[in-house]
Amino acid sequence: MIRKPLFSIIIPVRVETDYLHETKNFLSLQTFKSYELLVITDKISRTSNPAQKRNLGAKMAKGEYLAFLDDDSYPDKNWLLNAKNLINSSKNLAAVCGPSLTPLSDNPRRQASGLVWSSYLGSGGAGSYRNNIGKPRFVDDFPTVNLIVKKASFDKIGGFNTHHWPGEDTILCLNLVYKLHQMILYHPSVIVYHHRREVITAHLKQITRYALHRGNFARIYPKTSLKIGYLIPTAFLIYLITLPLTHLYLFLIIYLFLLFFSFIYFIFKKNSLLVSFYAILSIPATHIYYGILFIIGFCTKNLDFIPHKTNVKGYIGG
Repeated sequence: MIRKPLFSIIIPVRVETDYLHETKNFLSLQTFKSYELLVITDKISRTSNPAQKRNLGAKMAKGEYLAFLDDDSYPDKNWLLNAKNLINSSKNLAAVCGPSLTPLSDNPRRQASGLVWSSYLGSGGAGSYRNNIGKPRFVDDFPTVNLIVKKASFDKIGGFNTHHWPGEDTILCLNLVYKLHQMILYHPSVIVYHHRREVITAHLKQITRYALHRGNFARIYPKTSLKIGYLIPTAFLIYLITLPLTHLYLFLIIYLFLLFFSFIYFIFKKNSLLVSFYAILSIPATHIYYGILFIIGFCTKNLDFIPHKTNVKGYIGG
């Protein structure tokens, strides 16, 4: 008799890429072997919608737990083992998640993007713990780059909302926590490594999707998206625009001081002047760009999923 796997690892892709092959290699090193791998391509799903692909993977899954990865991420060797030990610790636990760290193999411009995401100044709204080794905590919003959900809980809420990408994971977590009244545990031992987009063009292009949807969700899903951390970039943008009228230069001085402090911290953390320089230039650009698009998203009535053209690299990951 063939035993069912405990985990079903689901990865949505446009087409198979070198990143995906890397992910498969690291999955083969898992210390806990009871898993199946479901790679859902455009050809299999007949759609470019990642949420639909993940839902299809969930329907195909034989495992008790659905482990979601992006195709440009790969797990630590104890990823599944640690998740298994945690997710069984409470009946009221719907999911576990953990940090997505920047691989050391990423080039300096990708490393700089990782610093933006992992620094409090760069991503205070989303929570820098998502990209750092942070303390265990319960969360109500987490991306599918590293999210492991009980299949029974996933099925109860009807899976992912397929009208949004990105943001389908935000709605999933909201439903798990506030509709099922179950918990999502972030734990630093559930680690994946996530390749970043190069600063500054590719980095900002990625932020376009996130900012638009977070702004839209702040209006239609305020429970988890109308939070001060997500509003700060827009407030900063308005401050800069009105600065010639208000002459409140103290806040600008404080902001520049925080940038300088972050720059020094980056140098000590990465031991690279070049990476730190790229990162510190990217933070203000990220804030201003995000602030503009957040407003646009907030004012947009319907921001549904728009099918995207296949790119040369072919990956979907966040």
